[in-house]
Amino acid sequence: MSEQVATDIFIKDLERVAQVRSEISVCLNKLVEIINTAELAGDSSSGKLSLERDIDDITVASKNLREGVFRLLVLGDMKRGKSTFLNALIGENLLPSDVNPCTAVLTVLRYGPEKKVTIHFNDGKSPQQLDFQSFKHKYTIDPAEAKKLEQEKKQAFPDVDYAVVEYPLTLLEKGIEIVDSPGLNDTEARNELSLSYVNNCHAILFVMRASQPCTLGERRYLENYIKGRGLTVFFLINAWDQLRESLIDPDDVEELQAAEERLRQVFKANLAEYCYVDGQNIYDERVFELSSIQALRRRLKNTQADLQGTGFPEFMGALNTFLTKERAIAELRQIRTLSRQAVNHILEAVARRVPLLDQDVNELKKRIDSVEPEFNTLTTIRDQFQKEIFNTRDTQARTISESFRSYVLNLGNTFENDFVRYQPELNLFDFLSSGKREAFNAALQKAFEQYITDKSAAWTLTAEKDINTAFKELSRSAAQYGASYSQVTDKITEKITGQNIKVNATIPSEDDNSPAWAKWAMGLLSLSKGNLAGVALAGSGFDWKNILLNYFTVIGIGGIITAVTGVFLGPIGFALLGLGVGFLQADQARKELVKTAKKELVKYLPQVAQEQSQVVYDAVKECFDAYEREVSKRINDDIVSRKSELDNLVKQKETREINRESELKRLKTLQEDVIAQLQKIEAAYSNLLAYYS
Repeated sequence: MSEQVATDIFIKDLERVAQVRSEISVCLNKLVEIINTAELAGDSSSGKLSLERDIDDITVASKNLREGVFRLLVLGDMKRGKSTFLNALIGENLLPSDVNPCTAVLTVLRYGPEKKVTIHFNDGKSPQQLDFQSFKHKYTIDPAEAKKLEQEKKQAFPDVDYAVVEYPLTLLEKGIEIVDSPGLNDTEARNELSLSYVNNCHAILFVMRASQPCTLGERRYLENYIKGRGLTVFFLINAWDQLRESLIDPDDVEELQAAEERLRQVFKANLAEYCYVDGQNIYDERVFELSSIQALRRRLKNTQADLQGTGFPEFMGALNTFLTKERAIAELRQIRTLSRQAVNHILEAVARRVPLLDQDVNELKKRIDSVEPEFNTLTTIRDQFQKEIFNTRDTQARTISESFRSYVLNLGNTFENDFVRYQPELNLFDFLSSGKREAFNAALQKAFEQYITDKSAAWTLTAEKDINTAFKELSRSAAQYGASYSQVTDKITEKITGQNIKVNATIPSEDDNSPAWAKWAMGLLSLSKGNLAGVALAGSGFDWKNILLNYFTVIGIGGIITAVTGVFLGPIGFALLGLGVGFLQADQARKELVKTAKKELVKYLPQVAQEQSQVVYDAVKECFDAYEREVSKRINDDIVSRKSELDNLVKQKETREINRESELKRLKTLQEDVIAQLQKIEAAYSNLLAYYS
């Protein structure tokens, strides 16, 4: 399959997904319109059905469908050809391809009818628009200047938050957005900036280079920030064509094949563990050998050029499968669940209303009074679940903050072994040369920063797993409380109407009859377009991972490093100066460095553990508090709407004579209209499913 064919298929599939999204969004908007019209009409008939929550949820879902894009995050070390890859994807030499670490500006590439760049600042200054040449010129600096800024620990553009590149590219127009991040070997603070985008992207494109297979920095990043976090990663091994140039005889086919096979084995040994989904090995669907420069050259001559042999057709095919056949289906399945739930809720409200149209107002009041104990029971169920959430919160906050405290205090016990991997770039004899001492200190501090952030990341993964387990337990509890809640609401309906109300059997129902709030608490409903890391509740509109990230970046960079690095370089320096000069003493100098670094580190660990464990406690607490606030609000909304539904009817009966036949006709029309919209949603979803099956 040629690149053009692969791209055409991808574009066609993206168009199909966009069309289905649009169709379903229109149906959702129509549902809102139908409900609003019915509620307005209810004011002059039998009263509103109190469907505000359904209106709000459907409105949010429709908005997210309209605005939804597939967001891809491009990660990779410096000089791996990320910009060349993106330029090849675009078909134009658009992005700066020689950006140094201190000049790297996080860039969001999205569709726009005209080519333009907008620089967004972090100091309150209004965004600035630039043409592409100005963008390249202004945000690319001389390597010598970049090196100087790095040594001085200054940023070239400290006031720049990110850049948005708009471009009239078909791929972008059909719903793709690309985030091009700074390099992984940049400052730790910038690495954290990249991390903040990870949870809000559908997939990561991790760009590597064939001539530098799996460097220490890349392995470090994958181990600490990718592994075990449920992320979808495509590994793009760039400059694969340059392998031939490294051979003694580039035309020797057997030598080339042997070299390629050896290289493939190296990458497979390092990347295979990141290519398992539910125990299934999908290495061939996640790792691709690319020749971006060849692809770019061909596309600059002809945007429709055949890119066979560059790896792009295979990669585009796999990305297409993941985004349109997997992610889109999962997203729309959530919307279908929401739609079914809303329509069933409306049908239930109508079914409860019809038997009460002939009811005498005094008798109706008497029946409403009779179910007060049941409404109190609903409140009790809410309070019980709330109490369980708070208990879980307090336990997890205490346990995890104590875990962090113990972890930090234990760093001294493992430091000598752990710090070994961060020493290769440290030339100890540079310290003994006064002209190189400043550079040595900078390298030592960077090594220590990497050590701290990696240890912090390793701990956060453990914390995330513990929190994830706790939320899974709460999800199971939500199902149980939801079942009890439904039994009570069924009893209320039966006592009020004198009937056992069943909704239209033709409407598909989910596997359980949990109320809407319980489905949300169980993570079965999606009202957000954000967190896609695949953890519990990630799609439910409740994003606890980003809550943690906001806190833990403070721990990783601000908390420990600030507390320690500013004070321990001096004592290390004195220790090394006392050793004198001599090749045979290099090993002793290294041991002395680690020994002194450990001694200084241990001094400050109790202070760090004490201060930052409170930050951890607050972070975990906020995760569960955010969850509780939304759950309680949804339960309260449900209870209030059920009471209002009855109060509205009583109020209408007290003030006017209700025309039963007219009202039956109106309510029947409401039922038919919402069912019709749901059927359209079901058909659109089923057709997309059938196309990909």
